[in-house]
Amino acid sequence: MNFRERLEWLFRMVLLAFILASAAFLSAITAMRIAIHGREVSMPNLVGKSVVEANSELRSRGLVLRVADRIYSEQPINTVVRQTPPPGLLMKVSQQAHVVLSLGQRQLQIPPLEGNSLRVSRIELLRAGLQVGEVSSLTLPDIAADTVVLQNPKPGAGGASPRVDVLVSQGPREVAYVMPHLIGMNLADAVRRLDSVSIKRKLNTVSAPQWPHGAVIDQAPTPGARVAASAGVELTIAE
Repeated sequence: MNFRERLEWLFRMVLLAFILASAAFLSAITAMRIAIHGREVSMPNLVGKSVVEANSELRSRGLVLRVADRIYSEQPINTVVRQTPPPGLLMKVSQQAHVVLSLGQRQLQIPPLEGNSLRVSRIELLRAGLQVGEVSSLTLPDIAADTVVLQNPKPGAGGASPRVDVLVSQGPREVAYVMPHLIGMNLADAVRRLDSVSIKRKLNTVSAPQWPHGAVIDQAPTPGARVAASAGVELTIAE
């Protein structure tokens, strides 16, 4: 074997060794990736399952259940209410899943509120460890304002929420008028106009030589505005 043949043989050996080493490296990387992904599992949906079912489901996937908290809810006792991480997330085997379990419904004694004022109702609820929830109002001509008409939950009913929603009467709808245009009228005519609809008035006088004495030069609210019968209007009169 001459020198050139030896070089070609050596080159082939080196190339073969490189190919074998590359194949071994790729095989090792592939095996590692398979091993890594083989230790990952999908997080199941545990909400609504009992703690026994949730624990069994997690153990079958190599995961560990940890109880993070317990709260009152409408779910049965020891049912999973919330979970972390969420369903579908890839987890490594032996990782923990934290769950919040239900204590069941909290049996609250709801006091009767209907017929009481809203203020008295708040006090009654606070004494019972409760609080007013959503307050709705309705115009009811036969029921005094600020009176509780309906409540939810009803008295004595148990519930998971410490809040009691109430419907409160606004009393009869207040009479209102449209503010007339009074600017330019003399005071006597303006007063008669307001007295005809029983609107209270307040008079202010200013020096305004360009206006006739006793003329209305300004008014509040403006003409056309809605004025409640219990409200008052202000008139500015030229001296």
